[in-house]
Amino acid sequence: MTTLSIVIPAKNEAENIVTLVEDIDRALSAHAPFEIIVVDDCSTDNSVAVLNARAQTMPHLRIVRHDRSGGQSAAVHSGVKAARAPIICTLDGDGQNPPEELPKLAAPLLYDTTGKIGLVAGQRVGRQDTWSKRFASRFANRLRGWILQDGTRDTGCGLKAFRREAFLDLPYFDHMHRYLPALFTRDGWQVAHVDVSHRARGAGRSNYSNIQRALVGIVDLAGVAWLLRRRKKARPLDDGQ
Repeated sequence: MTTLSIVIPAKNEAENIVTLVEDIDRALSAHAPFEIIVVDDCSTDNSVAVLNARAQTMPHLRIVRHDRSGGQSAAVHSGVKAARAPIICTLDGDGQNPPEELPKLAAPLLYDTTGKIGLVAGQRVGRQDTWSKRFASRFANRLRGWILQDGTRDTGCGLKAFRREAFLDLPYFDHMHRYLPALFTRDGWQVAHVDVSHRARGAGRSNYSNIQRALVGIVDLAGVAWLLRRRKKARPLDDGQ
């Protein structure tokens, strides 16, 4: 049985993706069997070609392809649906999330004896981004935390681990990956936090700008606040039958 499924949303990361996959393979050697799923979000470079070539000698590497670009949340959702393991780990395809952090993220779920932890959220320390990107992220995280009270200082970190079935029970919407702590808490799960390192992008450039994130973030934040208020509050009684 596959222990872990590693899901990587990626678009136009041909220069980074194979190195990332190989680093993941080394980082998780003690956790076999596991699988690596790269979800190609309709790349226009040769990402799919280099991944297919690497998959010839790495049978646990799987490639899922989108018919059109759907964004990071859509890619994560497609990867989780295709996954075979009960525990999912995610990280970004640009190589800025060190794969060496994956065992630390997975551990609270793999060894959870209570069955109450649904999500382990990575929180970046020593971010290797531009000043403008760090400032925008800090402002967005403070605003989100004030409104949603989700207890997380860095929801934009791609390093996360969660229960597959719990994730698929969440209401899907574009950009939902930035609100997973609030959504898991909404459904009654405990959320654990782990500090993780960060590194500079190896090649290429980001697919999103600060302005794009800000514009969609305003609408998303209002929508998630509404979802939290409208959560199901009743629970069936356990009568022992």
